[in-house]
Amino acid sequence: MAGRRDWLLQQMGITQYRLHRPRVLRGEVAVRLRAETRLVIVTSETLSLTPAFMQDVLRTLDLNEHQLLILTERQLSMLPAPVPCALWLLGVPAEKQYAGVQLTTPPLAELIDNSEAKRNLWQQITTYDSHFFSRA
Repeated sequence: MAGRRDWLLQQMGITQYRLHRPRVLRGEVAVRLRAETRLVIVTSETLSLTPAFMQDVLRTLDLNEHQLLILTERQLSMLPAPVPCALWLLGVPAEKQYAGVQLTTPPLAELIDNSEAKRNLWQQITTYDSHFFSRA
């Protein structure tokens, strides 16, 4: 049906407009990244930065809370593409490569108690050490 309608409109010389961001009409808006944002954490659960493990990660990456943006899994699709800073998918499946620097781990509760998952996170961080540690 849509194909026939498109053809008829074209035959009548009627220009059809397509929305580039149809989610805006549904009340969703793009997530804006501040200039100082260096890491976006996407999680499916409420995230607290107070656990010692989270503080260790932030200290290792030389980041403070003002350089972070914590998003829900739903907000991930509202990020600009490609994501201009590092992205940490914390318990969120990596369906595609969203950013040049992308860390993927299980949820925080599982990560804290799983030495193999922690080792994997540190290996991912060292893979991108030039990104995290090149800033003065």
